[in-house]
Amino acid sequence: QVQLVESGGGSVQAGGSLTLSCAASGNIDSRFSMGWFRQIPGMQREGVAAIDPAGSTFYVDSVKGRFTISFDNAKNTLFLQMNDLKVEDTARYYCAAVGASGTPLDGWLKIVALGFSHWGQGTQVTVSS
Repeated sequence: QVQLVESGGGSVQAGGSLTLSCAASGNIDSRFSMGWFRQIPGMQREGVAAIDPAGSTFYVDSVKGRFTISFDNAKNTLFLQMNDLKVEDTARYYCAAVGASGTPLDGWLKIVALGFSHWGQGTQVTVSS
């Protein structure tokens, strides 16, 4: 099974930027969609952004226009560029690569957030006012 390792988190002030990386230990199945998720302690994990094998993307409303998801095939790495960060973006961020079987990305994010179990360590993002 391919291992995913998240990195790039940190502490920034509101309005700042961070770029998260999700490095894969092997080749991601070309049929898989990939996404970024976040979780605050005591809260349900939520999907943030996703990208499918064709390169189509989806963002939840709270990050639309501020976050950009991308996948670099040469580096076998998923990225999340986060601009104009807000205090409410503070969370631990995780990535996942899961088969989509034609599921639209908005639904895929919800299904994976609730049902996926092989989460990595994640990377902490803390935004201060």
